[in-house]
Amino acid sequence: MRDFKKYDIWQLSHELTLEVYKVTSTFPKEEIFGIISQLRRATSSIPTNISEGCGRNSDKEFNQFLNIALGSALETEYLFILSKDLNYINLEKFQDFDFQINTIKSKIYKLKQKLT
Repeated sequence: MRDFKKYDIWQLSHELTLEVYKVTSTFPKEEIFGIISQLRRATSSIPTNISEGCGRNSDKEFNQFLNIALGSALETEYLFILSKDLNYINLEKFQDFDFQINTIKSKIYKLKQKLT
């Protein structure tokens, strides 16, 4: 069994999730069941799936959970674009989030390559 806390991608995605929770608390209240909920779920799904995959018995199973985490990262990336276009986050915050999510996506992809 792998220790998910030792993975750089888990640490980065956990930090991003914490930051998303803070930032979305400033979004309009009418978005509580819309983009706030969706962005929080998509972002938190990344470290959640990495964690769950680490508990699996084979590289193949771990890779499957990394695929799910990668899908959640792509969903998160779109929701950052939407948040910027709706003026819920400014350009500077968007660029910061965009850099973070693309770093996470790249690291997931590289780990997936090592497993195959």
